[in-house]
Amino acid sequence: MTFKDLQNLYDKKKTLFGKNAYKHISEVFEEAKALHKKDFRGRDHEQSWRSFKGKNLEKLVEYIITDEIKSIGLDVVNGNSLERTECANLSKKLGKVKRNLLIDFGGECGCHMPDVDIVVFNPEDSMVVAALSVKVTLRERIAQTGYWKLKLAADKNTKHIRVFFVTPDEDGTLTKKNPVKKGRAIVEKDLDGGYVMTETKIETSDKIKMFDKLVADLKKLIK
Repeated sequence: MTFKDLQNLYDKKKTLFGKNAYKHISEVFEEAKALHKKDFRGRDHEQSWRSFKGKNLEKLVEYIITDEIKSIGLDVVNGNSLERTECANLSKKLGKVKRNLLIDFGGECGCHMPDVDIVVFNPEDSMVVAALSVKVTLRERIAQTGYWKLKLAADKNTKHIRVFFVTPDEDGTLTKKNPVKKGRAIVEKDLDGGYVMTETKIETSDKIKMFDKLVADLKKLIK
């Protein structure tokens, strides 16, 4: 099972459901899990699958949004790849993107990139517009994402960067406004927004929306 196989499964959903294909992202992974198990050689398939799913959800979201983001004059880069690659080995443009995202911890602690999965930037000047954290559920890194938002907001050079959480919300944390679950409270109060990829009815708000609103909201940031 490769990312290309996953991409093909998503493309089939896109043929069936068009712009609403994103709502079927969990179905894509259910189908992928069966194929992954056929190829698996080892003792603990569940552990292997969780790793595959988490890593490739990020890639799939990047695949889904890249063309739309480029159509509004922005571009994307994988945050994990950007962090791992030294500036000397990046293009001039991406080197600037990385430097524009760095957080200064001061003194001997130095500068470090926040843990984000997708970086949205302006290709004309390499200014970072938004950082996206992509996770299967809000239990995975939602508090950490809130921490990075606070760190970015504390520096005049990075305070303009919006931090968004993208998720299929498979544990239903974002479904209801009341009672508010802890994960939803963090998105509502500490992040700039959350975008949900699900068929489940979500009680939306100014901060919590369906995934198809993401690119339109990014477009508003560059007007």
